[in-house]
Amino acid sequence: MPSKMFSVSHRIPVRSSSLPLFSDAMPAPTQLFFPLIRHCELSRIYGTACYCHHRHLCCSPPYIPQSRLRYTPHPAYATFYRPKESWWQYTQGRRYASTPQKFYLTPPQVNSILKANEYSFKVPEFDGKNVSSVLGFDSNQLPANAPIEDRRSAATCLQTRGMLLGVFDGHAGCACSQAVSERLFYYIAVSLLPHETLLEIENAVESGRALLPILQWHKHPNDYFSKEASKLYFNSLRTYWQELIDLNTGESTEIDVKEALVNAFKRLDNDISLEAQVGDPNSFLNYLVLRVAFSGATACVAHVDGVDLHVANTGDSRAMLGVQEEDGSWSAVTLSNDHNAQNEREVERLKLEHPKNEAKSVVKQDRLLGLLMPFRAFGDVKFKWSIDLQKRVIESGPDQLNDNEYTKFIPPNYYTPPYLTAEPEVTYHRLRPQDKFLVLATDGLWETMHRQDVVRIVGEYLTGMHHQEPIAVGGYKVTLGQMHGLLTERRAKMSSVFEDQNAATHLIRHAVGNNEFGAVDHERLSKMLSLPEELARMYRDDITIIVVQFNSHVVGAYQNQE
Repeated sequence: MPSKMFSVSHRIPVRSSSLPLFSDAMPAPTQLFFPLIRHCELSRIYGTACYCHHRHLCCSPPYIPQSRLRYTPHPAYATFYRPKESWWQYTQGRRYASTPQKFYLTPPQVNSILKANEYSFKVPEFDGKNVSSVLGFDSNQLPANAPIEDRRSAATCLQTRGMLLGVFDGHAGCACSQAVSERLFYYIAVSLLPHETLLEIENAVESGRALLPILQWHKHPNDYFSKEASKLYFNSLRTYWQELIDLNTGESTEIDVKEALVNAFKRLDNDISLEAQVGDPNSFLNYLVLRVAFSGATACVAHVDGVDLHVANTGDSRAMLGVQEEDGSWSAVTLSNDHNAQNEREVERLKLEHPKNEAKSVVKQDRLLGLLMPFRAFGDVKFKWSIDLQKRVIESGPDQLNDNEYTKFIPPNYYTPPYLTAEPEVTYHRLRPQDKFLVLATDGLWETMHRQDVVRIVGEYLTGMHHQEPIAVGGYKVTLGQMHGLLTERRAKMSSVFEDQNAATHLIRHAVGNNEFGAVDHERLSKMLSLPEELARMYRDDITIIVVQFNSHVVGAYQNQE
């Protein structure tokens, strides 16, 4: 089964490199910028907001329940999104087989799919010792959308201490998540730089000298940078650091990491909006910045510096800390809050930011204005710009945007924008020796697995230990034969730890293949991975995971020094 992200012919075998800002950014394939029209999601009408990595320029997936969509279309445009007939009638009309045909992937085929996008990085040792609080990380992605709308990033800060890791969940296409995954870490790194270093970088640009490298990226070959937009992105970043220089009097001050993270998130979102308003003489770039602005993305980013762990979250991806207790068991500590209708504080925040007469409409059917699931996100200017600004940009934009039916549509009860913000909620945690790892993942994982199961599975994988507790059958009545099967599965589960060389892959295997007893069922896993692209999204979302492993000895040494 081919990779759903990019064709093999376009892979660039670059894994870790020190990029001097944007000058060595990797090119993106031409296919990356074709719109993909999807009938059942916002990108059906935001077709301009989606990159297509495949040769297919459009597809017509079957109806997806609205509870599975990040964005729910307005009833006035329902005919653009879903058929009127029943699901059974529709599938017959689409000529799907009326009787399911059994087709199972072999274990090697399953492994090939699961491992297609995995990546691992180990922090190098110095003098035979690892002096970083981070041992390394594993990451992986499993697509459900075509193309995948999730993105991931990881980089080491070269001019300051620390490592940055993040997952980005796009909606209405992947344009915004792609841009944020490329740009956000630069904004964070610049925000953390001292005044002297910012001056040195600006003077180098002025004199045409080589720039100090800011980030060392740790990238899978499928993780692309948009070379075509690198100059535009660089100019916006430079304007930001020039303003930081002007705001700083040169006095030596302690940099507040929390403030730096918040400023970076907000500034990037502001630049995405401004670039779309200003446009670009280059029609291709103009089209690109509009796609980025009209699509959206959530972000969950971790900055690890010694024992200082900061998590900045915008949206509903999550950060979960794996803690090993004294008895060897595992517990989960949540380091982020979901920004959606399940968070009562978020609902209250939204209501307080708008007049009382909008209290019943600002959050409707558990969605922002009845349409959007996350209450914080990058892009999504349809929820941020005034009506007049939207009309002006659309009218002056390219024909592809102006011809799109949805761009002329204003969300219902749209009176006092902005309704959406990219400002992150930042959580600080001081690492302890018992804090063994951090899981960053998009909501595709958390929709399928409980946080305690996630931490237990990763913890057992990293330690290679499985506590032989009595098998829990969750209230099910099982026969002796079924119990024998469960014991057999347990034995297979123990060996599966050695089958996966990547903790994120191991977690995805469980997220997709777990049965009602918590064991990986190969038949179920095979069925889920065999689903065609137009059906996969009905059963799960894109899944992107980064598992960061901490060095307990280094963390303990930090504590002893104090």
